[in-house]
Amino acid sequence: MKFYPEHYKIPDERQKPFIDALEIETFLNEAVSTKEEVLRIIAKSLDKNRLSMPEVAVLLNTEDPELVELIKQGAKELKKKVYGNRIVLFAPLYVGNLCSNNCKYCGFKSSNAAAVRKTLSDTELVNNVKALEQNGQKRLILVYGEHKTYSPEFIASNVKTVYGVKTGNGEIRRVNINAAPLEVEGFRTVKESGIGTYQVFQETYHPEAYKAYHPSGRKADYHYRLTSLDRAQEAGLDDVGIGVLFGLYDWRFEVMGLVRHTNHLEACYNVGPHTISFPRLTDAADFKVDPQYRVNDNDFTKIIAILRLAVPYTGMILTAREPKHIRTEVLQYGCSQIDAGTKLEMGAYSDKKEKVTQNLNKEQFLINDERSLAEVIDELLDTDFLPSFCTACYRKGRTGEHFMEFSVPGFIKRFCTPNAILTLSEYIMDYAGMETASKGWKVIEKNIVQLIDPTLEEEVRQRIGKIKAGERDLYF
Repeated sequence: MKFYPEHYKIPDERQKPFIDALEIETFLNEAVSTKEEVLRIIAKSLDKNRLSMPEVAVLLNTEDPELVELIKQGAKELKKKVYGNRIVLFAPLYVGNLCSNNCKYCGFKSSNAAAVRKTLSDTELVNNVKALEQNGQKRLILVYGEHKTYSPEFIASNVKTVYGVKTGNGEIRRVNINAAPLEVEGFRTVKESGIGTYQVFQETYHPEAYKAYHPSGRKADYHYRLTSLDRAQEAGLDDVGIGVLFGLYDWRFEVMGLVRHTNHLEACYNVGPHTISFPRLTDAADFKVDPQYRVNDNDFTKIIAILRLAVPYTGMILTAREPKHIRTEVLQYGCSQIDAGTKLEMGAYSDKKEKVTQNLNKEQFLINDERSLAEVIDELLDTDFLPSFCTACYRKGRTGEHFMEFSVPGFIKRFCTPNAILTLSEYIMDYAGMETASKGWKVIEKNIVQLIDPTLEEEVRQRIGKIKAGERDLYF
């Protein structure tokens, strides 16, 4: 395998390959799980210390049901300490599915002749954003196939278009990106458009498995993809997201890969990934994968709990690939962001039909949670979570190393809980039905009285009063 394109030169030591498969396999083979060791590791994480690779390997090798339950309870306690009970909401918006890669597991693959290819025009993009705003969405992730059409300039133009759409009190305040790896200048162009997080998922960290699943296209170059977020950092884009597609290789190896990637970013740039995503493989058109690596529900819930303990301050994203019952369970163990009201077909949000039927020839994969944003918010309120549309940190410059300065000591809750309360207040005033509004105000009041600072509590109440009087976009 060619590690780098011929024109690409490594600018410094930081962007050299950093995944050593033998090292990871050695950690996994040598880790011995005992009750004493598992308890020690959980206690270390509850003190808000990131775990070492050997410690993560111990948790991954834990099979005793009693110890697995202790891991889950530890993750639940840690999540509450760091994030409180808030859950950040967003929606994915697929802009185009042209793709030059031929990934065996993906419906967008270049060899899929049955795929209905489409790229949203500016008018279609605006119409879909309006539809999302009318439902109350404030945060989007724009998703693209990997194709020369979707250049940094094209993506930047889309971002500016999205930010310019206002529908009543509705507006998109944060646009994240999931697209192809870029060169340093490309990342710089996209950053200047005002994006939030740029996501590049490695899919699988195992080099040989990666090669088997990605036979052609730019994505076939494992190491070029692996170091993509180093180039983002070189461009000054310090808000990045990593992820794998669980089901392509041994899930224990993939968790270790995510932790190793986190270590690398922190060591080189003093900031880890803002988010980690862990989608599970779901059916797609012309689907060709090895079924032995499919991840069952029990292992998946354990994965999420272990990741939360391993990286206490990293946001964790759970997608609508997962069915409702799994989403409901694992929100307790560490997930801090979920999508809601998700539609994957290009242009589907502006479709006037109440429900758009999923079509594998028009979508990247199937989703298993088709609930609307309103339905998801309703359940979050019923289960005592605090729905949030907050975007304050990104607009106040609390990203990258600055974000770590706030989050690592645990002070971020001072900002996040009040801002979650304010954004939920906006949602209630602008979009909620009477029953949801009633539940929402009760959850808000419960969270206000739990604020430890009386001055902050009074300021939050004053700002809610301003929101009720018609002001919007108030944040700390």
